[in-house]
Amino acid sequence: MPAVDIGRVCKKTQGREKGKKCVIIDVIDRNFVVVTGPDVRRRRANMDHLMLLDETVDIQRNASDEEVTGILK
Repeated sequence: MPAVDIGRVCKKTQGREKGKKCVIIDVIDRNFVVVTGPDVRRRRANMDHLMLLDETVDIQRNASDEEVTGILK
């Protein structure tokens, strides 16, 4: 299983953004992270609602939405 760290690309598996790619930009604790992406609003997400992918991107903690969108598109 891939490590949960800043810059890890993941896919939402629950909610209205189900199936959309996003990037972890902050780790709150072992159950929650902050994610954002081109089709995903910046928000706190439960780790049970994310599928971690093998991809990573090189970003800083709390990167702006524009930075993340530019990297993923």
